Amino acid sequence: MAILRGHSRLVSHTLGKMFPLLRLMRGKGSMLGRILITMIFCLSVLVGSSSIVNTNTPASPEYLIKAAYLYNFTKFVEWPPEAFKDNLSTINLFILGTNPFGEALDSIKNRMVQGRRLNIKHVNHIEEISGCHILFISSSEKDNLGYILRALKNSTILTVSEIERFAQRGGIIDFILVENKIHFEINPDAAQQSGLKIGSQLLRLAKIVTPESRKEKE
Repeated sequence: MAILRGHSRLVSHTLGKMFPLLRLMRGKGSMLGRILITMIFCLSVLVGSSSIVNTNTPASPEYLIKAAYLYNFTKFVEWPPEAFKDNLSTINLFILGTNPFGEALDSIKNRMVQGRRLNIKHVNHIEEISGCHILFISSSEKDNLGYILRALKNSTILTVSEIERFAQRGGIIDFILVENKIHFEINPDAAQQSGLKIGSQLLRLAKIVTPESRKEKE
């Protein structure tokens, strides 16, 4: 426990030193800037997941990492004002279908992000997502994905999944495995249609799904 707390303090100190460097390297063509952003995001994931490790839950390492990513995604996404009732409203993360996270989400529940508390809820049907801001669509829903995405059209919901070709089919963020490491794709067009603004820091870390790349895979 003490080691983990010390690790979190060290990471926070490192982030504080790195952000001034990042401001000096905002150019899109800066490879060093991209490397710094990657380091910052990965360190942020470690901070977000350190308390998850403390819980000693049986959740798999894969979903501990994905849970930390879900938490960190909320830091780089801007919802339109109408997505919340008021300044005290929670950010609601819903899991649709079979929950693959086990207890991995317990340690990010009720955390504060963008001045709001993160609330987590499991639902079985798309009709139960009233008030949702982030929707993780489980692989158990892959046969219903077309219907789900049509139902979410023009909603202000950040959709996330690990279903194959999720971003190409109109989802916003898709977890993918590259050389046995967890990465993610982002569909900026789908985000824009949902009225969401995704920060450049997050976009630089993702594989971008464009209309052209979608056609290539069809």
